[in-house]
Amino acid sequence: MAFSIQRYMTGGVYRVITDALRATGGSPKQKAFYKSFAAAATKATAKRFRSEKQGEHVPAFLIASITSACNLHCAGCYSRENHACSDEAPVKQMTADEWDRIFREASEIGISFILLAGGEPLLRKDVVERAANHRDILFPIFTNGVFLNDQYLGIFDENRNLLPVISIEGSETVTDARRGKGVYRKVIDTMLRLREKQIAFGASITVTKENMREVFSTDFLGRLGAFGCKAVIFVEYVPMAEETDALAPGDGERVFMEERLKELRRHNRDMVFISFPGDEKRSGGCVAAGRGFFHINSHGGAEPCPFSPFSDVNVREGSLKDALRSPLFRALQDTGILTEDHEGGCTLHKFRDEVEALAAMNA
Repeated sequence: MAFSIQRYMTGGVYRVITDALRATGGSPKQKAFYKSFAAAATKATAKRFRSEKQGEHVPAFLIASITSACNLHCAGCYSRENHACSDEAPVKQMTADEWDRIFREASEIGISFILLAGGEPLLRKDVVERAANHRDILFPIFTNGVFLNDQYLGIFDENRNLLPVISIEGSETVTDARRGKGVYRKVIDTMLRLREKQIAFGASITVTKENMREVFSTDFLGRLGAFGCKAVIFVEYVPMAEETDALAPGDGERVFMEERLKELRRHNRDMVFISFPGDEKRSGGCVAAGRGFFHINSHGGAEPCPFSPFSDVNVREGSLKDALRSPLFRALQDTGILTEDHEGGCTLHKFRDEVEALAAMNA
C-alpha cells in the first residue's frame, strides 16, 4: 500500500486519544471529555478523508500563535529571533472574533487539534474563552505557566478541551538559566494547583544536547508525574542563530531519543509521550506546510511552521481553506523540499534559504 500522510496523521490522532484516555482515567471529568472527543475526532476524520477524495488535503493539526506578547526572555527563543515576539504592546493582531471564525472553520473542515502558542497565550484570555466553546477540538495551550491564576483554573476545570502545556527545561538550575530566576518555582506551584483540581496538563520540554540526558531520565519524568503531569512533549531545539547550532540534537542524539521514547511508552502507562518534529523518515518527510499541520501567526499570516516564518496568504483576507491552498505550501510540497533527505531534525530550517526564496517568488 502506498504511503498516505492522511492515514499516518490520523493514526497519530487516535494514538494520542487512546493514550490520553488511559493516562487520565482516574479523573471522571477528563475521562468523559476524551470519550466525547474520540467521537468528534471520528467525525473529523471522515470530513478529512472526504476532502482527500475531492483533491483537497486537510491536516488534523493547526498551530495558532494568538499573541506576540510575552513576559519572559528565554534564551534562544525562536519567536524572538524571528521577531514574532516582543515587549512592545501588540499592534493589529487578530481579534477574538477573528480567531473564533478560524476555530469554527477548522471544525467545519475536520481539524481536531489546535495548539495555542505565542508569545504567551494566557495573555489572550478573550481568545482562550472563545476556544473553550469549540468542544470538538482539543486545544493544547503552550504556556510558561506564570499567569495561570484562580480564574484560569476555573476555566480549565469547566472546559476540558483546553489542555495547559507548561514549559520546563529540566532542573531548577537549567530552567531558571533559560527562562529567568524564580520561574521554575512558579511552574511547579502551577502544576501542583492543577493536580489539586484534577485538571490534566502536560509539560513542554525544549530538548538540547545539554539537557537531553536529564529530561529523558526516569528521575526527572518521575518528578513530573508526581506533580500531576499527564503528557510530555519533547520539542527538539531548532537554532535560529548560528551561535546556538551546537545545541541542536544531531542524528546520534535522535537515535537515543527514539529508543528512549519507545521504552517510556512501553513502561510508563500513566503518561503520554510525544516528540516534535519526530522521525521524518517514518512520516515520509516534514509534516509542516499543510501536510500534517501549518501555523497561523498573531497577525493572520499562514506559515509552514513556527520555525519557518514565511507567508504568502493571510486568513484575515480569506478562509482557512484558502490558507491551505497557499502557493508557498503547494510549492514546498511539489518541489520535494519537505521530503528531502538531510541531516538534523528540521527540514525547513535546513533549507531555509530555499523556503525564503519560494516565499518571495509567490508573494
